[in-house]
Amino acid sequence: MPQKRTILVIGSNSFSGSDFIDLLLEDAGNEVIGISRSPEKSAQFLPYKKRQNPAFKFFQMDMNKDMPQLFELLASYKPVYIVNFAAQSEVAPSWEHPEHWFQTNTVALANLTNYLRKQPYLKRYVHISSPEVYGTCVGAINEAAPLNPSTPYAASKAAADLFLFTLVKNFQFPLIMIRATNVYGAHQQLFKIIPRSVIYIKKGKTIELHGGGKAIKSYIHIRDVSRGELAAMEKGQPGTIYHLSPDQGYAVRKVVQEICQLMGQDFAAATISVGERLGQDAAYIIDSTKARKELGWLPQISLAEGLGGVVKWVEGNWQEIQNQPLEYLHKE
Repeated sequence: MPQKRTILVIGSNSFSGSDFIDLLLEDAGNEVIGISRSPEKSAQFLPYKKRQNPAFKFFQMDMNKDMPQLFELLASYKPVYIVNFAAQSEVAPSWEHPEHWFQTNTVALANLTNYLRKQPYLKRYVHISSPEVYGTCVGAINEAAPLNPSTPYAASKAAADLFLFTLVKNFQFPLIMIRATNVYGAHQQLFKIIPRSVIYIKKGKTIELHGGGKAIKSYIHIRDVSRGELAAMEKGQPGTIYHLSPDQGYAVRKVVQEICQLMGQDFAAATISVGERLGQDAAYIIDSTKARKELGWLPQISLAEGLGGVVKWVEGNWQEIQNQPLEYLHKE
């Protein structure tokens, strides 16, 4: 029998991390280890938990507090691939305690990867970055675009990215970097605009559109992104950044209009315009030609299909979802 390959997923409780694990577990040849600072969530938010007897082990660890234990785990399992989704990821709250964002996204990351550069078992380290590092993205923003962050979150991610490339330059660190646009789909955090809009419509609450919802976002279904991350992990060139993005961007108000239409609600009655968020980038559109050419990747799930899936998920899990908090809760 072929030997299983061991893949460590850091940030396994995250929306993106849990979907990536679910995709990995479709292949019986993968042994997957997940770590997260929080206990595992329910199956409604972790799709891989619905699988029967998955080849998956979970360990609760905090990169800011439990690095010695993480190093011990790495020494024990010697993962060939490591995919890191862990981050303080919200943009607007990063203004309140920027030091927390830098501690997790930059300092802990530097500690981990400086250790990993010395480990001979590591074939690929896949790092989940963000297009936020570019600031406003208008036109054909490709992987060579200069960094121009607009928020503490974006600055902390940019600083980490710059450090990772010093490891590539000096130690041939096997880095693959992913910058994907606005992911969405079933199982997403409820405070995000797409699931929150569905929930507000079901509850009869008014949806607030910051800046009137004029900001352009590149919404891409989470499974399309997971497939791109897997292709980059397996076939990507070390030291390379890959963008994952859809064919076009949409104004936030257009996406909410689509949701209202799917649910038979009047958009004007369901929404209200409020002030824009501090540091909100006007557009968030990047070019993913490199991933399409080098990895053979293409997004496959249309916005209409993806939004329909979110509505179906919320309605199918309404008993649990309706009593969940709908605001971001910051953890240091």
